[in-house]
Amino acid sequence: MKSLSKSNNYKAAGFTLIEVMVVVVILGILAAIIVPKIMSRPEQARVVKVKQDILAIQSALDLYKLDNGIYPSTDQGLQALVVKPTVPPMPRNWKSEGYLQELPVDPWGEQYQYLNEGEKVKIYSFGPKGKEGNSEIGNWNMNGAEAG
Repeated sequence: MKSLSKSNNYKAAGFTLIEVMVVVVILGILAAIIVPKIMSRPEQARVVKVKQDILAIQSALDLYKLDNGIYPSTDQGLQALVVKPTVPPMPRNWKSEGYLQELPVDPWGEQYQYLNEGEKVKIYSFGPKGKEGNSEIGNWNMNGAEAG
């Protein structure tokens, strides 16, 4: 008789099917809310990298101008920051180790673009959509630049 009273007080351990299903539904709802936000973060990180690269290139260009009195021409391009230009206008005091060790490539695998417009220079990436996508990120629009 003692064994019968023990078995009546014993409760089965574990979760019921309903409890498991409620947890699965809650996890599904959370995933539906969180995953899209997480998936958009890599593109934002790429835009931030472009902005940082452009600022670094701009700083190197400013040092180049400080040393040589002018920015590299559009024909010389950003390569003038890495290797001494061989086409005019020739820099007067080009730094022997260069202004950048190497030119960065944007996160989409493309070269940064450069235009010398006299006293203004433009440094930009075509952005996530490429040349045809109208998603340029440049030193003139970095405060509000959004990929998309």
